[in-house]
Amino acid sequence: MIKINNLYKNYGPKAAVKGISFSVQKGEIVGFLGPNGAGKSTTMNILTGYLSATDGTAEIAGYDVLDRAMEARKHVGYLPEQPPLYLDMTVNEYLNFVYDLKKAKGSRTKQLREICEKVGIADVRKRLIKNLSKGYKQRVGIASALVGDPEVLILDEPTVGLDPNQISEIRNLIRELGREKTIILSTHIIPEVMAVCERVVIINDGQIVADDKLSNLIDNASGNKLSVELDCPETEGKKLLSSVSGVKEVVCDRNKFIVTSDQQTDVRKKIFFAAAEKKIPILEIRKAEISLERIFADLTLKGDRA
Repeated sequence: MIKINNLYKNYGPKAAVKGISFSVQKGEIVGFLGPNGAGKSTTMNILTGYLSATDGTAEIAGYDVLDRAMEARKHVGYLPEQPPLYLDMTVNEYLNFVYDLKKAKGSRTKQLREICEKVGIADVRKRLIKNLSKGYKQRVGIASALVGDPEVLILDEPTVGLDPNQISEIRNLIRELGREKTIILSTHIIPEVMAVCERVVIINDGQIVADDKLSNLIDNASGNKLSVELDCPETEGKKLLSSVSGVKEVVCDRNKFIVTSDQQTDVRKKIFFAAAEKKIPILEIRKAEISLERIFADLTLKGDRA
């Protein structure tokens, strides 16, 4: 449904996006993750036709977003970080305005009613948008993106500024919409990605630095690392673990240790026997799971940001 190939965007001498390529298949929920200034919003604005690219191509549902802009836009709904709401309109007036603007087809009454029910704003349709809470305004923004029944949704920082309850509600809504739509969720909030996305594309300094299923990304990063908890002083535990053949690195956190071994070596039995010989109880030994926060930091802390 979405295809980006060798995409560049320059602002004068400054390169914001540097030859990125990725695709999103029908029915996927993909987290487009990166630090502030990494090129996320620039890429989203190109995909939705708000910006032109310096080079490369971007397609929605097979239509080039520049050469066949009108056809491409019929297939995409966009929620920018700041939804462009008309605050002096009621929710009804605004959604009818968006319906006309998009030249949507089908029964207006039925479509808008179903959208309002789906996003949970049916009870505020007659209220002025300016009198709604931030969470309801965000829902109205999502509703406007759904007008015209697009197959693709692009959501840019959809929970910024919301309270914890509102964040949970919007995340649940995105998961529900993902049953029917292809979704790109552009964010720098890692728990957002963990909560709703199946796959992650990480961008830093205008370049893709990771693109994989979330589970694969974590498994690959965890790789040959073990979490070991010993009932002994930290210095003694580190000395013991470091002496085991095949262990490359030991990082301490109180009585817990992250042990990195050679790729070809399973050091669990060696650690068991070494601890038994020294009469040091092992309280826990398991494969370490590296958090997405750690993976994100490792991939994005180096280099300048676009």
